[in-house]
Amino acid sequence: MNDSEIAKKIVTAIGGFENVQSFAHCATRLRIMVKDEAKIDKDTIENLDKVKGAFFNSGQYQIIFGTGAVNKIYAEVTALGGATPATTNKDEAQEEVKQGSWFKRAIRSFGDVFVPLLPAIVATGLFMGIRGAINNDTILSLFGTNSAEFSSSYFYIYTQVLTDTAFIFFPALISWSAFRVFGGNPIIGLVLGLMMVSPALPNAWAVASGSASPLYYFDFIPVVGYQNSVLPAFFVGLVGAKLEKWLHKKVPDVLDLLVVPFLTFLIMSVLALFIIGPIFHSVETYVLAGTKFVLDIPFGLSGLIIGGLQQVIVVTGVHHIFNLLESQLIAADGRDPFNALITAAMTAQAGATLAVAVKTKSAKLKALAYPAALSAGLGITEPAIFGVNLRYGKPFIMGLIAGAFGGWLASILDLAGTGFGITIIPGTLLYLNGQLLQYVLMVVATTALAFALTYMFGYEDEQKEAKAEVKSEVKNEEKTEEKSTALNTEVAVNNAEEILLAPLTGQVIALENVNDQVFSSGVMGNGLAIKPTEGVAYAPADGEIEIVHETGHAYGLKTANGTEILIHIGIDTVKMNGDGFEKLVQMGDKVKAGTPLAKFDLTKIAAAGFDETTVMIITNSDELGAMTNLAEGQIAHGAQFLKVSK
Repeated sequence: MNDSEIAKKIVTAIGGFENVQSFAHCATRLRIMVKDEAKIDKDTIENLDKVKGAFFNSGQYQIIFGTGAVNKIYAEVTALGGATPATTNKDEAQEEVKQGSWFKRAIRSFGDVFVPLLPAIVATGLFMGIRGAINNDTILSLFGTNSAEFSSSYFYIYTQVLTDTAFIFFPALISWSAFRVFGGNPIIGLVLGLMMVSPALPNAWAVASGSASPLYYFDFIPVVGYQNSVLPAFFVGLVGAKLEKWLHKKVPDVLDLLVVPFLTFLIMSVLALFIIGPIFHSVETYVLAGTKFVLDIPFGLSGLIIGGLQQVIVVTGVHHIFNLLESQLIAADGRDPFNALITAAMTAQAGATLAVAVKTKSAKLKALAYPAALSAGLGITEPAIFGVNLRYGKPFIMGLIAGAFGGWLASILDLAGTGFGITIIPGTLLYLNGQLLQYVLMVVATTALAFALTYMFGYEDEQKEAKAEVKSEVKNEEKTEEKSTALNTEVAVNNAEEILLAPLTGQVIALENVNDQVFSSGVMGNGLAIKPTEGVAYAPADGEIEIVHETGHAYGLKTANGTEILIHIGIDTVKMNGDGFEKLVQMGDKVKAGTPLAKFDLTKIAAAGFDETTVMIITNSDELGAMTNLAEGQIAHGAQFLKVSK
């Protein structure tokens, strides 16, 4: 399934564009503001190719794809007509803002503003790390120079351009992004942000060092540049965007182009320099001081707390608050101790997921856990958290414990990155400032502890063992084997294995050759497929009907031994809306092997342009043992088809 097909299925599954207020994305997730959560077909979305997990939070449905993939899916969705924050109409934007608690709405707004800035901040942080490494006398001596000579060279000036530009003009970037998020003209926001760092104003860093003095307007309002500020620029963008939108409503169209920008610049420049700037710069000073106070709690306790709880905050979806704190730390001090603590928390979840991958006997879970652990190692923990660790519970807890240890170790080692936005393996580039060995030590130790705790205490194939106990009890109670009178074929059901019969007559096809990524990838379970030559589907074993799709194209059966079987007639035949299908059973019916389940018209399926290939999936195969294919080529219904080991 290509990206375009995935995008189309997502739009359909969320209830169409009429159920959407806006689409956006961060580094890993497609974020969809919806009007009615009940209209989302969550099962369909979670079973799509490339989807690592999904959850709903504060009016926002978040679908996890991971880095790279999310950008491509987002592009395909917008190509289909998906609204973006910049194009969402005003009424929808106002309704969107109302969803969720005020706190979550505020955090979401911070996230929407800062996420688009991350690529520039990440790149700048990497350049800072590289400059720190090459400015080391040991390294420079290899080239016959030293730091004193290097710092006066033109090349050093070039490195300063690379590392300092984004932070010198950071208020401009923030104001631009805030205008974009809150519905204003981003270019007006950009210019307002540049006004806040105008060279005509005393440089904030020079004022802080004592080499320059603020300008005092009216003898009591201190005015400086805001080169190291975050909150003033954010609120200038917020208030400015609201003001501009209000002016558009009040100013006649014929004067709009001239009057609205003029008044916006005039009013907001006064507010920025004389009211918003001084007030929120003071607030920012207190926030920064409070952050540093927490980070400076002795004996590594700050790292213990943050490392242990950061991934819990990720689950709640309000972790973008850290972007604000980290950007303040970098702007003020050029170092980010938060990055190391967050890295510890994420590393621990990666180690826990790796332990699950190594220990489980389920091939399907291994196939999920190994890539999720790798993704976490690259700094994207959502697949590991939502796909593995939270799903089984204990691995997530073990990861939190190990994350607390890793955070404590990072605090003891006084680790601090030269930037933020990347962690774990890519994050090593932020510690080329003389801390690389300490950073690697922390990552390795945290990974090892998380792995050990999870392997020993955090994960067992418990569901499989419980199922085996149930099967054993059933076997002890059954004294005789039942035979199918319709087909006169013995069905082997015992504690060791179960033989399932062919549900149709036709040509056997390996599951990986089915023309549907959801089935062929095995994400729904192991199984086999048949290209039918007759239009009747039969029960492959004795059991109870648990699923009868209203369109008659899909049926679920659970055997006495606990095997859960899905028979799906045709590919995408749900779109036929039942035309050509006749249901012969109902939910709750007890059936014998060989009982007819449905009739279907092969001619109608072909005429509608759909593939008649029918799949039989063991949907709980991750809880069972090995699957052995017993058939190939042409097969008649009722013949031995698939062996399931228990």
